[in-house]
Amino acid sequence: MANRPSKDEQGPFHADQLSDGDRYELSKGHPIYCAPAGREHAGRSLTGAAVLETDPDVEWAGVDAGFSPDPGTLRAPDVAVAAAGGEQGWIPGVPPLAVEYAGPGQDEEDLRTKIAELLYNGTRQVWVVRLVGPRRVEVHLPDQPARVLGPGELLTVPGILRNPVPVEALYDREAGHRAVLRNLLQREGYEGIDAIREEGWSEGREEGRSEGREEGRSQGIAESVLAVLAGRGLPVEDGVRSRIASCRDPDQLKRWLLVAGRVEEASRLFD
Repeated sequence: MANRPSKDEQGPFHADQLSDGDRYELSKGHPIYCAPAGREHAGRSLTGAAVLETDPDVEWAGVDAGFSPDPGTLRAPDVAVAAAGGEQGWIPGVPPLAVEYAGPGQDEEDLRTKIAELLYNGTRQVWVVRLVGPRRVEVHLPDQPARVLGPGELLTVPGILRNPVPVEALYDREAGHRAVLRNLLQREGYEGIDAIREEGWSEGREEGRSEGREEGRSQGIAESVLAVLAGRGLPVEDGVRSRIASCRDPDQLKRWLLVAGRVEEASRLFD
């Protein structure tokens, strides 16, 4: 059985008494005020949310979304990953993956209770991104000691996220952008930026070969036109000869052949 939250006396409030936008969570019927986020907290959580929301296997992710596993509980993780749905109001249950950003002034007791409530009600992992002291992420799972991962290490949630998440991608903007780019490319069928480069090179090589074949064909036709004109003893001024030799428009070359009276030759070369 998952970690049980503390057994405080049940409070009087229910989740359906709160409205969208109210700055309160509920823990066993007791209101918990949620202060607005400062610059660092807001920016870091946006970075992490973008990384998780763009993962190719994620159907839905949200920021400060309210989850209610029972009437007296309403929790809104900083970032949550869950199945897609069309609920109006609070989302029933809890998210499979929740992320909390802990900055200066974090109420550690409430954070512990929140983690316990989420895990007890079915959340598979809670990540706590520590913004005070050395950057690190605590990974909380049901009935297991928390693990701490630092920069250079990877976070994984099989069955929820396709891609491992570098720890620093949850708080470092540049690392987050790299992870988002990887995710978006995979959503479009590319494994990474190198795959796009290779496709571009391949298309360029094929286009070059195609243009080269067409150039060679047009040049050969131009030479045939000049040969036909010479064979019929028709004089060709230098300016006209130069235009024919440099022409790469098959339709124009065909017209010149027809003017020269070589209908069969035109049909052979162009049809």
